[in-house]
Amino acid sequence: MMEYQNVKLKTIENTKDLIVPSISLLEVFKHVLRQCSEEKALESIECMLQGTIVDLNVEISLSAAKLGVIHKIPLADSIILATGLTYDAMIWSRDADFEGLPNVKYVRKK
Repeated sequence: MMEYQNVKLKTIENTKDLIVPSISLLEVFKHVLRQCSEEKALESIECMLQGTIVDLNVEISLSAAKLGVIHKIPLADSIILATGLTYDAMIWSRDADFEGLPNVKYVRKK
C-alpha cells in the first residue's frame, strides 16, 4: 500500500494487464512535477511504465472526439475514456469528470 496526498492507494499487483494511455503519463508526470519534483514525478509513473502503453491512433482519436462531445468532457479525459473502451478496460479515476461514465470506477476525493 502506498500513500499519495494523504490517501492510501493499493499498488497495482498485475501490471501485465495494465493499459496506460500515453496521455495519462503526461498528466500524472506533469501533476506530480508541479506539486513536488522531477524525481517524484518519475517515481509516480514507474508502475505505469510496467503496463502496456497505448499511443493515440486514428480509431481512438475519433472515438475520443465523439465521447468528448457526448459526455462534455475535456480532451485528455475523452482520450483516456476512448482508450479504456477500445481495450474493454476498467478506468480507475479520482477525477470528477469521470463520475458516471461507462467502464469507470470513480473514487471520490476526500
